[in-house]
Amino acid sequence: MSKASNKNRRMAIVLFSIVGGMVGLAYASVPLYQLFCQVTGYGGTTRVAAAPVKTIGSSQGRIITVRFDANVNSALPWRFKPVQQEMKVRVGEEVLAHYTAKNMGTEAVVGNATFNVTPFKTGPYFNKVDCFCFSEQLLQPGEEVPMPVSFYVDPEIFDNPTTKEVKTITLSYTFYRAPEDVQKEAISKKTVKSLMTKEKSKPTNNG
Repeated sequence: MSKASNKNRRMAIVLFSIVGGMVGLAYASVPLYQLFCQVTGYGGTTRVAAAPVKTIGSSQGRIITVRFDANVNSALPWRFKPVQQEMKVRVGEEVLAHYTAKNMGTEAVVGNATFNVTPFKTGPYFNKVDCFCFSEQLLQPGEEVPMPVSFYVDPEIFDNPTTKEVKTITLSYTFYRAPEDVQKEAISKKTVKSLMTKEKSKPTNNG
């Protein structure tokens, strides 16, 4: 093989490696960006916390209004809405709110929810303890389910000069249809689990 051929082959390998690396980075950038937003509250993304931390200060016990917004991408045949339009929340206290979702389609489908709060600057102070948005949601045709979210607003929101005048926070969700491979895996797991449950419930014949 000539030197020119070897050089061309090495060049091709390098180019393919660069392209492959760029593709991998593109796929990794989405979860990395989401993680960055959840840690920093950037772009109105809420924080994730284990539980409220007990604090004592001038802001403790103050009230802020939380409004609830629900949206569904046109590719997902669901009806999704908040049970309550708004709540008066005492900062520093954990609160439970509810949404409901119903599959209006004729087949099982998996949805993923994105979320943020407005004003965006309140993101670092809005903490979710538990939420339906932490995982994919599988709904059968016609199935309607409650979707709870527990959260608290950090009292330090009133200590920051840029957020201390905020009186209302809007928590917003948008549900999207999950990719086909995610849907197939989720439906398959649920089918296997259902069959195992039915098998266990069968009466045993001791003869």
